[in-house]
Amino acid sequence: METKNIMIVGVGGQGTLLTSRVLGNLAEEAGYDVKISEVHGMAQRGGSVVTYVRFGDKVEEPIVEEGMADVIIAFERLEALRYFHYLKKGGSIILNDQRIDPMPVVIGAAKYPEGIIEELKSKVDLHVVDAMSEAKKLGNSRVFNMIVLGMAAHYMSFPTEMWKKVIQKTVPHKTIDLNLKAFDVGYSLVK
Repeated sequence: METKNIMIVGVGGQGTLLTSRVLGNLAEEAGYDVKISEVHGMAQRGGSVVTYVRFGDKVEEPIVEEGMADVIIAFERLEALRYFHYLKKGGSIILNDQRIDPMPVVIGAAKYPEGIIEELKSKVDLHVVDAMSEAKKLGNSRVFNMIVLGMAAHYMSFPTEMWKKVIQKTVPHKTIDLNLKAFDVGYSLVK
């Protein structure tokens, strides 16, 4: 199998690391060689976080290079804009439609860009979800990342039963049912 390159981008506290663990465990469960690399911005909540998950028959490097990502899972609009150039031709971005102001915007040193979704739609295959609203309907906003992952599952060739098995093994035990429901919600949102 040709190596698949997945990027997960967001800000601290959004569950990018848990999401990368689910993906890495899934690829291992399927018998692939897996490399995961995590790049943190500010260590506190709100800093940029990027994880690379690469899997295939033999994976040498953990880093996804520009123009090589098959799928980018973006938990925040500005992060999607920052990293869309990593997407390869024919790749897809799954975007949680959420705005989290970075520190330069918070302190007034910069402005949050307008029209991010429109700009991305004009350049790439973009699939947008308000995963936070969907997660709140389930009673816990923290599972929005599993909703986005459920959508992204359509762009990777693993059976849904395998996704669910790995989610059960990876998330904290007391949150298994809620995370599985969130995954199902996200999966059902792709038409």
